[in-house]
Amino acid sequence: MTTANPTTAFPAASIDGQSPKASVSASGQASSAANVAKRLQSELMSLMMSPPAAGISAFPESDSDLTYWVGRLEGAEGTVYEGHVYAISLRFPPEYPYKAPVVRFESTCYHPNVDLHGNICLDILKEKWSPALSVSTILVSLQSLLGEPNNASPLNVEAAELWDDVEAYKVELAKHYQPLPEDE
Repeated sequence: MTTANPTTAFPAASIDGQSPKASVSASGQASSAANVAKRLQSELMSLMMSPPAAGISAFPESDSDLTYWVGRLEGAEGTVYEGHVYAISLRFPPEYPYKAPVVRFESTCYHPNVDLHGNICLDILKEKWSPALSVSTILVSLQSLLGEPNNASPLNVEAAELWDDVEAYKVELAKHYQPLPEDE
């Protein structure tokens, strides 16, 4: 004689009428969102308390959405980008920090590793991303990329070809650069 296993005889239901899997999934998403928010709040505080380098900043666009940040990036001294300031955006996915944010130049940036739409070719934003990296790391890497492009992997082939001719590059860069309004 066999007896029914009471734990499998009837499908379980939660109090709200959802299956246990749906309840776990919903609570897992809420927990994940809370973890992302906690991580981003921590990174924001770190940026505010000790900026990683001169001329770079980023912060949430609004208090109600920590997953969309805007920032400014100044070209480093001694580079062809010195004196230039660019607007950037960072969109953090629900899987952050296990998945890299989407980072774009919102203002026009003539550069070998930036396309016409502001997309950036930077290994730490793609295959070299690690949860150990942070917004500070991204900002410093972007500022460094301005002066030291990876011409082996260009998104803007014209800029990559001009890079070694500094004077010609500066002329072309000046044609594309648009200063940001002071109030941004």
